[in-house]
Amino acid sequence: MQAQFVANNPFAVLTAIVAPAILTNACSVLALGTSNRLGRVVDRTRVVAADIAGSRRDSDEHREWTSQLRALEIRVHMLLRALRLTYAALGLFASSALISVGGSIAASYGLRIVFRIGGLLALTTGACAVVGLGMGCYWMVHETRLAVRSLGEEARMRIRTHDISKND
Repeated sequence: MQAQFVANNPFAVLTAIVAPAILTNACSVLALGTSNRLGRVVDRTRVVAADIAGSRRDSDEHREWTSQLRALEIRVHMLLRALRLTYAALGLFASSALISVGGSIAASYGLRIVFRIGGLLALTTGACAVVGLGMGCYWMVHETRLAVRSLGEEARMRIRTHDISKND
C-alpha cells in the first residue's frame, strides 16, 4: 500500500529526488568557496615565505613572520579537511538522489523489498552527507576564526614595524 502511494504520488518522488539535488548544489558552492580560500592561503604562504627570507634570522620580524607561516600551515590543513568532507558530502548527496530514483522505479514495479532497501540506503547516504556537510562547515568556521586572528596579528606587527621605521 505504501509503495503504491509513493509510485502514484509524483510529489513524493519529486521530494525524494529534489532535496538531495539542492543539497548537492549547496555542497558544490561550498566546495568552490573552500577551494578559492585554499588558493588564497597558498598565495599568502608564498608572500610570507618571501618576507621570512628577506628578514634577519634573529630578528623579531623573522619570528613574527615564522609565526604567521605556522598559522598558515594550520589553516591549509583545516581547509583541506573541510574540502574532503564537502566533496564526500557532495558524492553522498548525489548518491542519495540516484538511489531515490532507483527506489521510485522499484516502487512503480511493485518491488517492495527493493523499494525498502532503496529507502534505507537513500536515508543512510543522505544522513551521512548531512554530517559531512556539517563537519565541513565546522572546519570552515574554525579556519575563518584563525584567519581573522592572524590578520589582527599581522596588522599589529606592521604597525609596530612602521612605528619603528618612522622613529629611525
